[in-house]
Amino acid sequence: MEDSSAEETSLDSGNTAWMITATALVLFMTLPGLALFYGGLVQSKNVLSVLMQCFAIACLASLLWVVCGYSLSLTPGENEWIGGTSAFFLESLSMENLNGDIPESVWVIFQMTFAIITPGLIVGAFVERIKFSAVLLFSGLWLLAVYFPVCYWVWGGGWLAEKGVIDFAGGIVVHATAGASALTLAWMLGRRQGFPKSLRPPHNPGMVMIGASMLWVGWFGFNAGSAAAANESAGMAMLVTHISAATASLVWMFIEWKKTGKPGLVGIVTGTIAGLATITPASGSVGPMGAIIIGASAAIVCYFACGFVKEKLGVDDSLDVAAVHGVGGILGTLMVAYLGWNTDLGGLGISLDSWQDQLIVQAQGCVAAIVLSVVATYLIVKIISPLLGGSIRVSEEDETKGLDQALHGENAYTLH
Repeated sequence: MEDSSAEETSLDSGNTAWMITATALVLFMTLPGLALFYGGLVQSKNVLSVLMQCFAIACLASLLWVVCGYSLSLTPGENEWIGGTSAFFLESLSMENLNGDIPESVWVIFQMTFAIITPGLIVGAFVERIKFSAVLLFSGLWLLAVYFPVCYWVWGGGWLAEKGVIDFAGGIVVHATAGASALTLAWMLGRRQGFPKSLRPPHNPGMVMIGASMLWVGWFGFNAGSAAAANESAGMAMLVTHISAATASLVWMFIEWKKTGKPGLVGIVTGTIAGLATITPASGSVGPMGAIIIGASAAIVCYFACGFVKEKLGVDDSLDVAAVHGVGGILGTLMVAYLGWNTDLGGLGISLDSWQDQLIVQAQGCVAAIVLSVVATYLIVKIISPLLGGSIRVSEEDETKGLDQALHGENAYTLH
């Protein structure tokens, strides 16, 4: 991503128009894309709770971003770990402020949409069994403790940026942090009733496909928008994003087809999300051949990671956030070192002199984000549990009844 301290020039209306469009596309990923994708995957008695969680997190993250998130994430700080305080409440923002050749206001809200979707991704780890109050408390504290610092490390000029880390659109900042926190939170929260033997299948695979399709379309804003201009980089990012998603979808479908005897709709669109997450950090550095390699690798690695998390680790990461987003984001972050360097495969260049040096920095970025995410998630849960009656989990009675009725007093479907 472009540094927010980029040299100011005159406003470019074409770049501004594209960035406004990209911002809308990224918000479209959460509302309604992610909400419908996750909502279709749960039981019908819990679908509204998932939609509510995604919607409320979007509102909460937006306000936090204005209050302090933008300042702590993307303005110069006194050290390499966290940004400054000069832009709290966006008090210095005016109509005339530019970030490069686009209005700073557009840059603020474009980056805000990333802060919205990242805690939204974690929703998939705790669906069907968490208190709504816990969702709000956890998400707000998680943004403060994890997202804002890591965003500064990578995109705000922090220590990872100084090392030359490559994370074009969020392999580390978004997917590694959300995946690591999702796994930790799912482990602390405990398994759903009936896990793993008698869980009910997704209540609405059609809704899952619609949500995944919205995510696919919105991801063009996510990745191509991260060029911060309507230029060649944005065009290539959009192309490789689509290629990776299409490749991963087909490879996932064929793996599932061979293992189960039937190609499933939920399977193919889960492959789509794996391909999108994995290309995200590399989308500014690889060409079409690299995208095919990344997409195929994403499907294979993430497919087997899903089984590993649930069967080997025994963690009920309900909607596979860690295996798809976490593993995918980390995989793409590591693969960009070689595929970005290798011009024979269409590589567009890397930050450092050799791909081996780049790989070391990429790995350091992943490890740092994972460690902070795991430790912070553990501490946040321990801090908020006593405030919520000793547990962030709903009662067994409410879990059986369904969170839609128990927590929100509403039903998604009324059958007469």
